[in-house]
Amino acid sequence: MESASPDLFTARLESAASRVEAMLEKILSQEARDGEIVRPDRVLSAMRYGVLNGGKRLRPFLVIETARLLDAPPEPALRIAAALECIHCYSLIHDDLPAMDDDDLRRGQPTVHIAFDEATAILAGDALLTLAFDVISSEDTALPAQLRLRLVNALSRAAGVGGMVGGQALDLMAEQDRPGEAAIVQLQAMKTGALLRYACAAGAIAAGSDDLTVAHMTRFGEIIGLAFQLADDLLDVTSDAATLGKATGKDAGRGKGTLVSLQGADAARQRLASLVAEAEDVLSPFGEKAETLKRAASFIASRNR
Repeated sequence: MESASPDLFTARLESAASRVEAMLEKILSQEARDGEIVRPDRVLSAMRYGVLNGGKRLRPFLVIETARLLDAPPEPALRIAAALECIHCYSLIHDDLPAMDDDDLRRGQPTVHIAFDEATAILAGDALLTLAFDVISSEDTALPAQLRLRLVNALSRAAGVGGMVGGQALDLMAEQDRPGEAAIVQLQAMKTGALLRYACAAGAIAAGSDDLTVAHMTRFGEIIGLAFQLADDLLDVTSDAATLGKATGKDAGRGKGTLVSLQGADAARQRLASLVAEAEDVLSPFGEKAETLKRAASFIASRNR
């Protein structure tokens, strides 16, 4: 079986991004759906601006590749991937608001509240959050109703108060509380890791996999979620805004604790290498079929933007 060489991995990542982009275009069209009255131009334009602005589409890629590994039907997996990206982009729109992280730049472009206004940005985020559950629960996502219900339930918990939103709340508190290592790992597992964990679990759920397989993929998602945030914190102190397409050095400027600030950059790089090895070990039962996901773990840990 062909292993996931760097060129093949990049091709798959770009192909997944292209397919997800097309699906997002479809679900963010002007046409009102059954049960809707009208999609107002301004809020829809803000939604599209916040979603259709490039990006690696890593979370959707993980859904698609996990589904491919476990032989889930590809079209429902693509819809789940697009729905997850709606959640991710909603979180970015809200995180960028002045009351939250107060950022003016995202992916090299003005943030949604700068390009439009704060009220429209809030509404665009709210609409994207709601749309994600619409997409997954719809019969157009051609999976058995029981699997769609399980996917919606898991995403609700990953995105909510015990997951991403709760992690963001803890992250805001961290500017005053100066948490220790265990607390930082916990908040990062929620704020960043929860959606990455869901991405990997979702492909297994869509495939109708047994509980052990879902647990394996969930654990893989947990590991790469920690690696993603650790790499992000490292980039915040070693990169620049022109490279990242967003402001850097903000955590240090606010006195916010990160694993990098606690342990130093060299220790962070060593920890990243350890996490990649752990991720590869979790995937070992799947053999060569999991090579693309193994490459994803290395890509997350070594990314430069």
